[in-house]
Amino acid sequence: MSNLNSFIRIPKERVGILVGPEGKTKAYIEKHMKINLEIDSEDGGITIKLAKDQDDPSMLLRAKDLVTAIGRGFASEIAFRLIHNEDSIFDLIDLRVIFDRSDADIKRIKSRIIGSEGKTRRLIEELTEANVTIYGHTVGIIGNYDEADTARQAVQMIIDGCEHKTVYRYLQHKRTEMKKEKLQLWETPPKDR
Repeated sequence: MSNLNSFIRIPKERVGILVGPEGKTKAYIEKHMKINLEIDSEDGGITIKLAKDQDDPSMLLRAKDLVTAIGRGFASEIAFRLIHNEDSIFDLIDLRVIFDRSDADIKRIKSRIIGSEGKTRRLIEELTEANVTIYGHTVGIIGNYDEADTARQAVQMIIDGCEHKTVYRYLQHKRTEMKKEKLQLWETPPKDR
């Protein structure tokens, strides 16, 4: 299995975050995911290889998501959610695909997603429990499937031009639904008499 590998390129200014102080972040990722990272700091090229003792090929995809998440603006501690929680996923929205590389449109939409003093992004995070970052031309989301899906829908509503209050109502409604689902998991079935 150790001959499997994957290649990804991240922005050069994010390579230092991936490596971490004294290489600690890189070492942590390699140890916990049982992979090897070969990093070219000149162009941001990252080759991900499974370690000899890693027998799960799907870890290559999770590692690729983790490296991409760090490359697209997440702090390493938040990206580690992909290591420590099997239910966590990484979702990436490329605004260039939606707006055909129109810089003015991308800048306007990024401003709407962030909101005044970061309010909209913060509310998306608080109400979904997902982590959201806006970096360059992308919006990154880390959370479990429901959290990430709800955050993605909220971002899509903003992209589609919905008013912020409409998005906030949607998020509050979804938050209530998610809380009810969590409570139902803990309810005990009625006892037979």
